[in-house]
Amino acid sequence: MAPSTRHGTRHPAPGSFRVSAAVTVLVASLAIAATCAPALHGRQRPHFRSAPSDLVVLSAAVLDKDGGFLEGLDRERFAIYDEGKRQPIETFSNEDTPVSVGVLIDDSASMGPKIGEAVAATIAFAKSSHPEDELFTLSFNDRVHETLTGRAFLLAADVAALEQAVSSLRPEGRTALYDAVMAGLDRLDEGSRSRKVLIVMSDGGDNASRATIDQVIDRARRSDATIYTIGLFDPEDPDANPGVLKALAQATGGERYMPRSATPLLLACKRIARDIRGSYTVAFEPSKRDGRYHHIHVEVARTNGRRPAVRTRPGYFAPATAKP
Repeated sequence: MAPSTRHGTRHPAPGSFRVSAAVTVLVASLAIAATCAPALHGRQRPHFRSAPSDLVVLSAAVLDKDGGFLEGLDRERFAIYDEGKRQPIETFSNEDTPVSVGVLIDDSASMGPKIGEAVAATIAFAKSSHPEDELFTLSFNDRVHETLTGRAFLLAADVAALEQAVSSLRPEGRTALYDAVMAGLDRLDEGSRSRKVLIVMSDGGDNASRATIDQVIDRARRSDATIYTIGLFDPEDPDANPGVLKALAQATGGERYMPRSATPLLLACKRIARDIRGSYTVAFEPSKRDGRYHHIHVEVARTNGRRPAVRTRPGYFAPATAKP
């Protein structure tokens, strides 16, 4: 579904003053968020070029036994298995490369107590991102709404424009989460970066979408995007659906976070930014062009006697056409 624009000039709503206050307090406290900017450990300026369109491109986070990120690994340490058969790695990068990233912000009525924190986390995430990331935001309640004016993306370094775009959100209405994810994935298809990321901030409930959860999961699995989800709700919220948020993340090699207050939310932003900037990019040629969903597995050679965990998407849809 195509995002709509809100009708008329957007004047500050009563709740927007609360949002602005929360943004001021939380973003001003970005002694936390400043640490969101990941250390690059001597990485060179990125020169990763887009992989050919017939390759399957994976973003792979490599984790040690404590869940920390392992950087500086070389190509020879990686192995990709497509339906159990090892495939040659055609493209590899361990550089901090810019991505196309979208942030979906639930501004339905149930988000009233949380909207300020969500806005502050969005700004903190941008501050933590590669400055050349191209970024967009969409909000959603009964419908999906554009938040940027007159453009599809902005650079993550343009924090002032981002803050202006999201600081006047006013929670109201029902929740069209599934439609928002579909619109976000469609917008990511327009992005110019090789890697695509979608971040969803919501309670996971949906009571207004035309799309179904099955359609959303299928669309996500057919996308190259990695989806990270952040569950923002009270434990007693009857409409919350954290299972949907988990399914979206697992289907795409992302991760679900369930912060209970502002500080864990900012730490989740730090973790997501670190994940994006610290992940490896690997690509391989599809083993078959049969139009089916293929299960894949990525391994990294043992480090200090242990095999590191690798988080990436679990599969892909192979093209249905023969290679010329």
